[in-house]
Amino acid sequence: MNSFRHALPIQRLQFPINLCFAMSINKAQGQTLKVVGVNLESLCFSHGQLYLACSRVGSHDNLHVLAKDGKTVNLVYPEALL
Repeated sequence: MNSFRHALPIQRLQFPINLCFAMSINKAQGQTLKVVGVNLESLCFSHGQLYLACSRVGSHDNLHVLAKDGKTVNLVYPEALL
């Protein structure tokens, strides 16, 4: 039988972790998602991607957008539309 002469104080530090998933904007096409986070630190490279990314969520309260200075450009390359 083990016996300890001194009590050892133990402290546990726990981080709250939520399960999450990531997918490309194109992969999200046709789906309805509960919560959507859109990272716009790099520009959308195709016409309509910004709209597609923002329209996948059922409620605007569940749409979260990360953009530099709170702004982004819906960049369209006319050459790509031909």
